[in-house]
Amino acid sequence: MSLLNPTAALARAVAGVTRQGFIVVARNTRGDSVYLKPEGSVFALRVSNHARTPKQRANHPNSVTSLVIRQPKTAAQVDALVAEALRNYAGECRKREG
Repeated sequence: MSLLNPTAALARAVAGVTRQGFIVVARNTRGDSVYLKPEGSVFALRVSNHARTPKQRANHPNSVTSLVIRQPKTAAQVDALVAEALRNYAGECRKREG
């Protein structure tokens, strides 16, 4: 089982989310935070290597969940994190659309 470095793990996570019909709608200037949405949705899922700051929360209030990867991960671990983030995203959307 080989480990993906955090950059490769983040790229795998973004690819996994896009395979579920999400598109990249924003990326920070460093490229370490990516915001993705399904077409037509107002809510975003964030993939990043760090937790959101108050400024990020203010700039992206419709980001309803984050997938954060700081350490090397196996491909299977990344895939599990993607699945969990997608479940969390769906639950948050249901709550907010309420």
